[in-house]
Amino acid sequence: MSKIAAIVGRFLLALIFIFSGAGKLMDVAGTEAMITGVGLAGGLAIPVGIFELVAGLCLAAGFMVRLVAVLLAVFTVLTIIFFHNQLGDPMQQVMVLKNLAIIGGLALAFAHSQMWSHYYAISRERRGEVAARSAQERVHEAELRAARAEARAEALGHDRDDVSHHEYQREGAVDTDDDGVPDTRRRRRWFDW
Repeated sequence: MSKIAAIVGRFLLALIFIFSGAGKLMDVAGTEAMITGVGLAGGLAIPVGIFELVAGLCLAAGFMVRLVAVLLAVFTVLTIIFFHNQLGDPMQQVMVLKNLAIIGGLALAFAHSQMWSHYYAISRERRGEVAARSAQERVHEAELRAARAEARAEALGHDRDDVSHHEYQREGAVDTDDDGVPDTRRRRRWFDW
């Protein structure tokens, strides 16, 4: 559930930058006037609009979230410094607080993205440990089965050596395959009285 909430939050943060970048690209002259009005160099309207649009799309798509979150946070800090530095104006104070909230959201997107990459790394490592342990258990079980089979074979071999040929015949054992060892199978009776 937290993954879904993070995706929705990241997408909503990205919408701010997508619409802002698209607006700047649709009104290049107005954006250029606003940028030069605060004393920055001219010709930044199109690069800034493209940066906001592309970074917003990357953030929404989840592509390089940590890098994009850092770049957008730095961009938002620069926006506060250059455009919302009149802290005596109540409207500018609201804009600064809004931008600080956006920076906080970007920090959460950065942290959550990093958390999931660590989670996936830990999950991969754990799956490897479980597979190795399972393989060890299978080897151990195979060794136990082999030891039990060997013990049974030895027990059967000692029993045949210890019991004389006459005792086998007394129990109904007959050497049917002429190997010198009486078989323990009983003779087949045709009638059971």
